[in-house]
Amino acid sequence: MNADQLTVLIIKYLKENKKGALEKVIDELQPYDIAQLYQNLPGKHHFKFLLYLSPQQIADLIQELDSDLQIEILHRLGIEKSSKVMDLMENDDLADLLSELSVEKIQEYLAAMKSEDSTYVQNLMTYSPETAGGLMTNQFVWIKNDYTVRDAVDKLKSFAEMNHTIYYLYVINDNKELVGVVSYRDMLLSNIDEKISDIMFNRVISVPVDLDQEEVAQLIQRYDFVAVPVVDEKNKLLGIVTVDDVIDVVIQEANEDIEKLSASGKDIDFNTKATTASFRRLPWLILLLFIGLISGSIISGFEDTLEQVVALVFFMPMIAGMTGNTGTQSLAVVVRGLISHDLDRKTVVKLVTRELGVGLIIGITCGALIAIIAYVWLGPIYSLIVGGSLILTLIIGTMAGTIIPLLLYRFNIDPAVASGPLITTLNDIFSLIVYFSFATAFLSYL
Repeated sequence: MNADQLTVLIIKYLKENKKGALEKVIDELQPYDIAQLYQNLPGKHHFKFLLYLSPQQIADLIQELDSDLQIEILHRLGIEKSSKVMDLMENDDLADLLSELSVEKIQEYLAAMKSEDSTYVQNLMTYSPETAGGLMTNQFVWIKNDYTVRDAVDKLKSFAEMNHTIYYLYVINDNKELVGVVSYRDMLLSNIDEKISDIMFNRVISVPVDLDQEEVAQLIQRYDFVAVPVVDEKNKLLGIVTVDDVIDVVIQEANEDIEKLSASGKDIDFNTKATTASFRRLPWLILLLFIGLISGSIISGFEDTLEQVVALVFFMPMIAGMTGNTGTQSLAVVVRGLISHDLDRKTVVKLVTRELGVGLIIGITCGALIAIIAYVWLGPIYSLIVGGSLILTLIIGTMAGTIIPLLLYRFNIDPAVASGPLITTLNDIFSLIVYFSFATAFLSYL
């Protein structure tokens, strides 16, 4: 059954009040599928659909929706039922949701929740949303270092409802400091009366609560973790960041980099209004517009050359376009590479040397091809001007796309702001200067 057929079936059940049949269908769906179904339903059926869902299903549904639909559901349910749903949500997701509401609404919802969950969510909201503290959850199991394996198993059983986030058992001492970690495998292979302190790993890789979310994602990717503990400055265990949250971070950061690389502004998607999207794009485009005027002034500066050799105009778009293209390619390589590599002197030298080699190979290959075309069509001098210019501009374009983001990164500026259009515009200027300088130098031979 496809999505459209499922939507039609659910609408039929809602109209005919077939609650049992509807619940049977919903029970077989994953939270993501329920969220897609909710979005496909006409708005007039939303409230009745929610009435047929259990609080846990609503909690799962909310966590799969964007903030606008999340807030809509809270308003439809009212404070009392919403608070019950919130108690079942992952606290990190709940903190993100509440941050979208007014202060009055936040206090209203928090007051209606369980005291323990309310306190933890308030603590989460004090951390920046793009840090380990903003990502972490308290859905984890800790054990004391003086426990036996039997004690640990008994505690694990008592927290069976959290089994979807139990990956490791984190070991703390009497001061709540993180001192070790135990895996399921260690527990299964150990004697039931053995001490946890004897089987735990003492060297625990953790992250500070204020660490940027990108660095948390890099660490989890580097060590293939499914979760990583979060600690404060005194090494006290505060929570864990799980791999599913890291996947969300990776997608979010990738989208942000794409937005910056395209100079399209932040938070523009299929549902963004035309006026909003325009105002978010305009600042970059206006800046590039004025930078582009420099290209015009360069051309006017070589007006005498153009008047004498009009054929040069034919190759201008190709020279400028190729230079911008190779610069954008190098920019994408660098921005992507900075996500997974630490930047040091050796890495920078290796990268710049590699891209210089790439620029040489691309430049010589493309320059030779266009030189042959120019030679057959216009003669040897044109061949030298066009081919030589393209070789040099492609090398310059490649290096600009490599060095500019590295410099920005060095000065703690997001390298993705060296957007594709900016690199392209700068490379247009470089290419025109090189091209017309070549042509002017050989003007007497034409």
